[in-house]
Amino acid sequence: MRKCNLIVDSCCDLPPELFDREGVQLLKFPYIVDGETFDDDLFQSISASEFYDRMRKGAEPSTAQLSMPVITEAFEAAVAQGVPTVYLSFTSGLSGSYDVAMLVRDQILEAHPAFELYVVDTKLASIAEGLLVYEALRQLDNGLSAKELATWAEEARYFVDCEFMVEDLDALRRGGRIPSSVAVAGAALDVKPLLTIDIEGKLQLIGVARGRKKGIKALVEHFEKNATRDEMSNYMVVGDADCQKDAQRLEDLIRKADESAYFVNASIGPVIGSHVGVGMLALAFWGSDKREKLSVADRIARHVKGGR
Repeated sequence: MRKCNLIVDSCCDLPPELFDREGVQLLKFPYIVDGETFDDDLFQSISASEFYDRMRKGAEPSTAQLSMPVITEAFEAAVAQGVPTVYLSFTSGLSGSYDVAMLVRDQILEAHPAFELYVVDTKLASIAEGLLVYEALRQLDNGLSAKELATWAEEARYFVDCEFMVEDLDALRRGGRIPSSVAVAGAALDVKPLLTIDIEGKLQLIGVARGRKKGIKALVEHFEKNATRDEMSNYMVVGDADCQKDAQRLEDLIRKADESAYFVNASIGPVIGSHVGVGMLALAFWGSDKREKLSVADRIARHVKGGR
């Protein structure tokens, strides 16, 4: 029985039908194309093909963080319903929306100190965030309280592994997500960059592949090397930026490696798509604890900063 409500945002890139249920609210990030602002409704008002075709024709969409009024309205609605609520936020490593949400939360709790409202920085983006959200929906159905769900998410986020391939790094460079020098080097080598989300929720370049076939193979190899094997780990998310054939190829290869794999298929939404460009292919799955992979220097640095 559901004991709390859940707020998520559109940067999780999951299919919209997953959120058409009682007690779940979707916050829609804004994006701008040719001077016109739209809400990221997970391709309900525009198809993925239509959006990415505009990019193919030269459009360079931009994005903005969730506004304070949007977050305030959602949190005030939660108070009005009187149901303890958890918000799983897009990574603070790529957006200021988490900081805004924390500011609004503090204002809400000052006015309503007895209300339970938890804001969790997922430290994840796109379908990596989506995998955490997908499992959070299952945990919600299992009857976790708001406090229990927030505590679960704060731990589970470190076990989400992901890797994604992009056509090039130019869109990420334009959005300020990576240094220009890295993008220039990638273009000069004519390779398909492979990236992940690091422990702080930021983009990290971890490799390159010469061609999309080798890139897809690299995604499969990353899964085989890093995936855990238990019931929850059967669930994974495959996302694509208008390259469904490649997504199907990736799924087929994963199934050869793991027959128990259960896939959630996702289209990379317009906000994430604005920064990664046409043709991104991504895989998110449950892996080992990211904190265990830190070097001694990084562990000391995190401890000094107050991290775990």
